Amino acid sequence: MPWTSEHTKWLIDTGERLKTADGKEVEVWEFRHENDEAVLSAWAKHFRNHYCLDAEIDFLRGKQTRKDYLNTLKFPCCSTKLGPGIRAGDFGEILVADYLQWLLGFWVPRVRWGSKVIRDESPKGSDVIGFRFHKKDCSTSPKDVLIVFEAKTKFSGSGKTRLQDAINDSAKDHLRIGESLHFIKQKLFDKGNRKQAELIDRFQNPVDVPYKESFGAAAIISDEHFDTNVIVSSDCGKIPKAPKSKEHIPHPNGDSLVLLVIKGPGMMDLVHELYRRAADEA
Repeated sequence: MPWTSEHTKWLIDTGERLKTADGKEVEVWEFRHENDEAVLSAWAKHFRNHYCLDAEIDFLRGKQTRKDYLNTLKFPCCSTKLGPGIRAGDFGEILVADYLQWLLGFWVPRVRWGSKVIRDESPKGSDVIGFRFHKKDCSTSPKDVLIVFEAKTKFSGSGKTRLQDAINDSAKDHLRIGESLHFIKQKLFDKGNRKQAELIDRFQNPVDVPYKESFGAAAIISDEHFDTNVIVSSDCGKIPKAPKSKEHIPHPNGDSLVLLVIKGPGMMDLVHELYRRAADEA
Protein backbone atom coordinates (compact mmCIF):
# COMPACT_ATOMS: atom_id res chain seq x y z
CA MET A 1 0.00 0.00 0.00
CA PRO A 2 1.19 3.57 -0.68
CA TRP A 3 0.49 4.89 2.83
CA THR A 4 3.33 6.17 5.00
CA SER A 5 3.60 7.53 8.52
CA GLU A 6 7.02 9.21 8.31
CA HIS A 7 5.62 12.76 8.28
CA THR A 8 3.69 12.16 11.50
CA LYS A 9 6.96 12.35 13.42
CA TRP A 10 6.58 16.11 12.93
CA LEU A 11 3.28 16.04 14.85
CA ILE A 12 4.19 16.83 18.46
CA ASP A 13 1.96 17.02 21.54
CA THR A 14 3.00 20.26 23.25
CA GLY A 15 1.42 19.23 26.53
CA GLU A 16 -0.49 22.52 26.53
CA ARG A 17 -4.16 22.24 27.44
CA LEU A 18 -6.63 25.08 26.94
CA LYS A 19 -10.15 25.41 28.33
CA THR A 20 -13.19 26.37 26.26
CA ALA A 21 -15.92 28.71 27.51
CA ASP A 22 -17.83 25.72 28.90
CA GLY A 23 -14.79 24.12 30.52
CA LYS A 24 -13.86 21.52 27.90
CA GLU A 25 -10.18 20.65 27.51
CA VAL A 26 -8.45 21.35 24.19
CA GLU A 27 -5.26 19.48 23.28
CA VAL A 28 -2.68 21.62 21.48
CA TRP A 29 -0.31 19.91 19.04
CA GLU A 30 2.40 21.39 16.83
CA PHE A 31 3.22 20.28 13.29
CA ARG A 32 6.96 20.96 13.12
CA HIS A 33 7.54 20.15 9.46
CA GLU A 34 11.05 20.28 8.01
CA ASN A 35 12.67 20.46 4.58
CA ASP A 36 13.48 16.73 4.50
CA GLU A 37 13.45 15.57 0.88
CA ALA A 38 12.93 11.88 1.65
CA VAL A 39 10.06 12.44 4.06
CA LEU A 40 8.38 15.05 1.84
CA SER A 41 8.61 12.79 -1.20
CA ALA A 42 7.11 9.83 0.65
CA TRP A 43 4.41 12.09 2.11
CA ALA A 44 3.57 13.49 -1.35
CA LYS A 45 3.07 9.94 -2.65
CA HIS A 46 0.90 9.12 0.36
CA PHE A 47 -1.10 12.32 -0.19
CA ARG A 48 -1.51 11.74 -3.96
CA ASN A 49 -2.89 8.26 -3.44
CA HIS A 50 -5.83 9.63 -1.46
CA TYR A 51 -7.07 11.12 -4.76
CA CYS A 52 -5.92 8.47 -7.20
CA LEU A 53 -3.99 5.27 -6.56
CA ASP A 54 -0.69 5.11 -8.41
CA ALA A 55 -1.73 1.66 -9.65
CA GLU A 56 -4.77 3.19 -11.40
CA ILE A 57 -3.55 6.54 -12.71
CA ASP A 58 -2.26 5.32 -16.06
CA PHE A 59 -5.63 3.85 -16.96
CA LEU A 60 -7.59 6.91 -15.79
CA ARG A 61 -5.44 9.69 -17.26
CA GLY A 62 -6.15 8.93 -20.91
CA LYS A 63 -3.81 10.94 -23.16
CA GLN A 64 -2.82 13.41 -20.43
CA THR A 65 0.44 13.23 -18.55
CA ARG A 66 0.10 12.09 -14.94
CA LYS A 67 0.91 15.59 -13.75
CA ASP A 68 -1.69 17.26 -15.98
CA TYR A 69 -4.34 14.69 -15.07
CA LEU A 70 -3.84 15.29 -11.36
CA ASN A 71 -3.73 19.08 -11.71
CA THR A 72 -6.75 19.41 -14.00
CA LEU A 73 -9.10 16.66 -12.81
CA LYS A 74 -8.17 15.37 -9.35
CA PHE A 75 -6.43 17.97 -7.19
CA PRO A 76 -8.25 21.15 -6.07
CA CYS A 77 -7.03 24.11 -8.13
CA CYS A 78 -4.45 26.46 -6.66
CA SER A 79 -5.82 29.60 -8.33
CA THR A 80 -9.64 29.47 -8.55
CA LYS A 81 -11.85 31.22 -6.00
CA LEU A 82 -12.68 28.04 -4.06
CA GLY A 83 -9.68 25.86 -4.87
CA PRO A 84 -7.15 27.00 -2.23
CA GLY A 85 -9.72 26.68 0.54
CA ILE A 86 -10.62 23.16 -0.59
CA ARG A 87 -6.91 22.31 -0.74
CA ALA A 88 -6.50 23.48 2.85
CA GLY A 89 -9.61 21.60 3.96
CA ASP A 90 -8.57 18.34 2.32
CA PHE A 91 -5.08 18.68 3.79
CA GLY A 92 -6.52 19.17 7.28
CA GLU A 93 -8.82 16.16 6.98
CA ILE A 94 -6.03 13.90 5.73
CA LEU A 95 -3.70 15.09 8.51
CA VAL A 96 -6.37 14.26 11.10
CA ALA A 97 -6.84 10.85 9.45
CA ASP A 98 -3.09 10.28 9.79
CA TYR A 99 -3.24 11.39 13.44
CA LEU A 100 -6.02 8.90 14.17
CA GLN A 101 -4.35 6.05 12.33
CA TRP A 102 -0.68 6.40 13.14
CA LEU A 103 -0.77 8.03 16.58
CA LEU A 104 -3.98 6.63 18.07
CA GLY A 105 -4.09 3.26 16.33
CA PHE A 106 -7.40 3.44 14.45
CA TRP A 107 -8.11 1.92 11.06
CA VAL A 108 -9.09 4.86 8.81
CA PRO A 109 -10.32 3.91 5.31
CA ARG A 110 -9.11 6.48 2.75
CA VAL A 111 -12.05 6.64 0.33
CA ARG A 112 -13.42 10.17 0.73
CA TRP A 113 -11.07 12.31 -1.34
CA GLY A 114 -10.82 10.14 -4.43
CA SER A 115 -14.60 10.00 -4.76
CA LYS A 116 -15.16 13.64 -5.67
CA VAL A 117 -17.08 14.51 -8.82
CA ILE A 118 -16.05 18.18 -8.67
CA ARG A 119 -12.52 18.75 -7.48
CA ASP A 120 -13.11 22.21 -5.98
CA GLU A 121 -15.84 20.97 -3.65
CA SER A 122 -15.79 19.17 -0.32
CA PRO A 123 -17.44 15.74 -0.21
CA LYS A 124 -20.61 15.41 1.83
CA GLY A 125 -20.76 13.46 5.09
CA SER A 126 -18.52 13.22 8.12
CA ASP A 127 -14.92 14.30 7.55
CA VAL A 128 -12.92 11.43 9.06
CA ILE A 129 -14.12 8.11 10.49
CA GLY A 130 -11.87 5.60 12.23
CA PHE A 131 -12.44 2.11 13.62
CA ARG A 132 -10.69 0.16 16.36
CA PHE A 133 -11.31 -3.51 17.04
CA HIS A 134 -10.59 -4.66 20.59
CA LYS A 135 -9.74 -8.19 19.46
CA LYS A 136 -6.88 -8.88 17.07
CA ASP A 137 -9.02 -11.14 14.89
CA CYS A 138 -11.57 -8.29 14.48
CA SER A 139 -14.34 -10.38 16.02
CA THR A 140 -17.09 -8.42 17.73
CA SER A 141 -16.54 -6.86 21.14
CA PRO A 142 -18.48 -4.16 23.04
CA LYS A 143 -15.07 -2.51 23.47
CA ASP A 144 -14.77 -1.85 19.74
CA VAL A 145 -14.64 1.88 19.00
CA LEU A 146 -15.95 4.07 16.18
CA ILE A 147 -14.55 7.60 16.15
CA VAL A 148 -15.86 10.47 14.03
CA PHE A 149 -13.83 13.67 13.62
CA GLU A 150 -14.66 16.98 12.01
CA ALA A 151 -11.67 19.03 10.84
CA LYS A 152 -11.48 22.72 9.94
CA THR A 153 -8.49 24.75 8.80
CA LYS A 154 -7.47 28.37 9.19
CA PHE A 155 -4.47 29.27 7.05
CA SER A 156 -5.65 32.75 6.05
CA GLY A 157 -6.66 35.92 7.87
CA SER A 158 -10.39 35.26 8.00
CA GLY A 159 -12.05 35.86 11.36
CA LYS A 160 -13.78 32.49 11.56
CA THR A 161 -13.60 30.51 14.80
CA ARG A 162 -12.59 27.24 13.21
CA LEU A 163 -12.69 25.08 16.33
CA GLN A 164 -16.26 26.26 16.89
CA ASP A 165 -17.08 25.45 13.26
CA ALA A 166 -15.71 21.93 13.78
CA ILE A 167 -17.74 21.54 16.99
CA ASN A 168 -20.92 22.68 15.21
CA ASP A 169 -20.39 20.23 12.36
CA SER A 170 -19.56 17.45 14.80
CA ALA A 171 -22.92 18.04 16.51
CA LYS A 172 -24.55 16.73 13.30
CA ASP A 173 -22.39 13.61 12.95
CA HIS A 174 -24.64 11.32 14.99
CA LEU A 175 -27.35 11.94 12.36
CA ARG A 176 -25.19 11.01 9.37
CA ILE A 177 -23.15 8.09 10.67
CA GLY A 178 -25.38 5.58 8.89
CA GLU A 179 -24.96 7.27 5.51
CA SER A 180 -21.21 7.76 6.02
CA LEU A 181 -20.68 4.11 6.96
CA HIS A 182 -22.65 2.96 3.93
CA PHE A 183 -20.54 5.23 1.69
CA ILE A 184 -17.28 3.81 3.08
CA LYS A 185 -18.53 0.24 2.73
CA GLN A 186 -19.67 0.80 -0.85
CA LYS A 187 -16.41 2.44 -1.90
CA LEU A 188 -14.31 -0.34 -0.35
CA PHE A 189 -16.44 -2.90 -2.17
CA ASP A 190 -16.17 -0.98 -5.46
CA LYS A 191 -12.37 -1.01 -5.08
CA GLY A 192 -12.38 -4.79 -4.63
CA ASN A 193 -11.62 -4.62 -0.91
CA ARG A 194 -14.46 -6.97 0.07
CA LYS A 195 -12.90 -8.13 3.34
CA GLN A 196 -12.44 -4.56 4.50
CA ALA A 197 -15.97 -3.70 3.39
CA GLU A 198 -17.30 -6.57 5.48
CA LEU A 199 -15.60 -5.10 8.57
CA ILE A 200 -17.91 -2.08 8.30
CA ASP A 201 -20.88 -4.42 8.96
CA ARG A 202 -19.87 -4.61 12.58
CA PHE A 203 -20.58 -0.89 13.08
CA GLN A 204 -23.87 -0.68 11.19
CA ASN A 205 -26.11 -2.13 13.92
CA PRO A 206 -25.20 -0.45 17.23
CA VAL A 207 -28.48 -1.37 18.92
CA ASP A 208 -28.12 -5.15 18.60
CA VAL A 209 -24.32 -5.20 18.51
CA PRO A 210 -23.20 -2.26 20.67
CA TYR A 211 -19.81 -0.56 20.53
CA LYS A 212 -18.27 2.63 21.87
CA GLU A 213 -18.73 5.88 19.97
CA SER A 214 -16.33 8.79 20.18
CA PHE A 215 -16.61 12.21 18.55
CA GLY A 216 -13.97 14.84 17.94
CA ALA A 217 -13.47 18.34 16.55
CA ALA A 218 -10.14 19.56 15.24
CA ALA A 219 -8.86 22.95 14.11
CA ILE A 220 -5.66 23.05 12.05
CA ILE A 221 -4.28 26.58 12.23
CA SER A 222 -1.24 28.32 10.81
CA ASP A 223 0.95 29.89 13.52
CA GLU A 224 0.41 33.40 12.21
CA HIS A 225 -3.36 33.03 12.70
CA PHE A 226 -3.35 31.14 15.99
CA ASP A 227 -5.15 33.07 18.73
CA THR A 228 -5.62 31.50 22.15
CA ASN A 229 -8.51 33.85 22.92
CA VAL A 230 -10.43 32.63 19.87
CA ILE A 231 -9.86 28.99 20.82
CA VAL A 232 -11.06 29.40 24.41
CA SER A 233 -14.19 31.25 23.24
CA SER A 234 -15.43 27.96 21.72
CA ASP A 235 -18.41 26.31 23.39
CA CYS A 236 -19.78 22.77 23.10
CA GLY A 237 -23.17 24.06 24.17
CA LYS A 238 -23.56 21.86 27.24
CA ILE A 239 -22.63 24.08 30.19
CA PRO A 240 -21.95 27.49 28.66
CA LYS A 241 -20.40 30.17 30.84
CA ALA A 242 -20.95 32.83 28.18
CA PRO A 243 -24.36 33.95 26.86
CA LYS A 244 -25.91 31.63 24.31
CA SER A 245 -25.11 32.44 20.71
CA LYS A 246 -26.47 31.19 17.42
CA GLU A 247 -22.85 30.31 16.65
CA HIS A 248 -22.86 27.68 19.42
CA ILE A 249 -24.83 24.58 18.48
CA PRO A 250 -25.42 22.22 21.45
CA HIS A 251 -23.45 19.02 20.92
CA PRO A 252 -25.27 15.82 21.94
CA ASN A 253 -21.95 14.32 23.03
CA GLY A 254 -20.47 17.55 24.36
CA ASP A 255 -19.46 16.03 27.68
CA SER A 256 -17.10 13.56 26.02
CA LEU A 257 -16.15 15.45 22.85
CA VAL A 258 -12.44 15.32 21.98
CA LEU A 259 -11.10 18.78 21.07
CA LEU A 260 -7.84 19.17 19.18
CA VAL A 261 -5.84 22.08 17.79
CA ILE A 262 -2.87 21.51 15.47
CA LYS A 263 -0.74 24.54 14.68
CA GLY A 264 2.35 25.00 12.58
CA PRO A 265 4.35 27.55 10.58
CA GLY A 266 3.61 28.45 6.95
CA MET A 267 0.87 25.88 6.57
CA MET A 268 -0.65 27.21 3.34
CA ASP A 269 2.76 27.31 1.67
CA LEU A 270 3.25 23.73 2.83
CA VAL A 271 -0.12 22.72 1.36
CA HIS A 272 0.70 24.15 -2.08
CA GLU A 273 4.17 22.59 -2.01
CA LEU A 274 2.72 19.19 -1.13
CA TYR A 275 0.27 19.30 -4.03
CA ARG A 276 3.04 20.48 -6.39
CA ARG A 277 5.34 17.69 -5.34
CA ALA A 278 2.55 15.11 -5.49
CA ALA A 279 1.87 16.02 -9.14
CA ASP A 280 5.47 16.46 -10.23
CA GLU A 281 6.58 13.14 -8.75
CA ALA A 282 3.63 11.08 -10.00
